[in-house]
Amino acid sequence: MVVGLLLYRRRRAKSQDDKSRSTTGINSSLPSVRSQKFCLEEVKLATSNFDQNFVIGTGGFGNVYRGFMKDSTYAVAIKRLNPSSRQGAHEFHTEITILSNLRHRHLVPLIGCCDDSSEMILVYDYMVHGTLRDHLYGADNPPLSWKQRLQICIGAARGLHYLHAGAERVIIHRDVKSTNILLDEKMVAKVSDFGLSKMGPSDASVTHMSTVVKGSFGYLDPEYYLRRQLTTKSDVYSFGVVLFEVLCARPVIMQDLPYEQMNLAEWSRNCYRNGLLGEIVDKNVAGEITVESLNKFGEVGYSCLRDHGIDRPTMRDVVSGLESALQLQESFEKLDHENLFPANTVAKARSGQASTSSTCSEGFKSGVGSVFSDILNPNAR
Repeated sequence: MVVGLLLYRRRRAKSQDDKSRSTTGINSSLPSVRSQKFCLEEVKLATSNFDQNFVIGTGGFGNVYRGFMKDSTYAVAIKRLNPSSRQGAHEFHTEITILSNLRHRHLVPLIGCCDDSSEMILVYDYMVHGTLRDHLYGADNPPLSWKQRLQICIGAARGLHYLHAGAERVIIHRDVKSTNILLDEKMVAKVSDFGLSKMGPSDASVTHMSTVVKGSFGYLDPEYYLRRQLTTKSDVYSFGVVLFEVLCARPVIMQDLPYEQMNLAEWSRNCYRNGLLGEIVDKNVAGEITVESLNKFGEVGYSCLRDHGIDRPTMRDVVSGLESALQLQESFEKLDHENLFPANTVAKARSGQASTSSTCSEGFKSGVGSVFSDILNPNAR
């Protein structure tokens, strides 16, 4: 009787174990998350079986679709990664691990995921106004006002500051760029795309991580590129590039321009050094941006692009500096509106100044210019 009871218990335990394995399936490989897990049929229904008419973005990772989940009245963005990509699989798990445990007003919320049938699908809140870049150039959108640009930059900076200092562990985004800053229905900035992100060292005394260089051309921190040492200051550099992209409303790399103007980061740095930053401001905001606000904004952007990470500000400092630029803009607008003090705008300051084409190019080959040349050279590292 005792032997029979033992055999019964073993069979029951095995049956429960098999049942557990069959219900967890591939999902058991995913980290424990707060986000919802969708089945493939739900995602297919939301996208009309991945209809191309639902595609709102595409890239090396795959497609992004706009859709509606079952019984939901609000739109979602559905990123379907290429299932054959090893890099895609790594980014899929990284994004889930990081975003499922973060909640912040300036980070794109992850609603859930799906990994049925070897699929790698992420579901986010849909950002109505798309990417920041789409509102700067290359799309048929009305130009952003200077105050809107400042508010967007402040929001994105707050999101990055939270990653660096507000989470349980430091998180380095590693791919900060204008297409990874999204805008919701109220034009609130949300940092997105955490596939390349890295958790910082748990030991606070460790200042960097040695890692393979990844990021986007034009935004990549030259120090990180040369030394293979990743720090939060690498994100700061990339965000500095975004700031000048916002100011000038042009791509960060334009190979059809003269060499000294090709790289926006170096071109802007040299114009700032020579006191001619106002000459390369987007013409759509030159008539409204005050010189005082521009000077503060330029100071913040320039400090982000310093050659050595140790000399760059923290994202907390960046937030503070941008808030000062906004306050300066609002103060002078108020005085101008009340006819107490006409705002000294960049457009007024431009009159009588010489062309920047030769002056801003001085000193271009110093600093990170050599790194830019190295990256451009197809035979370079």
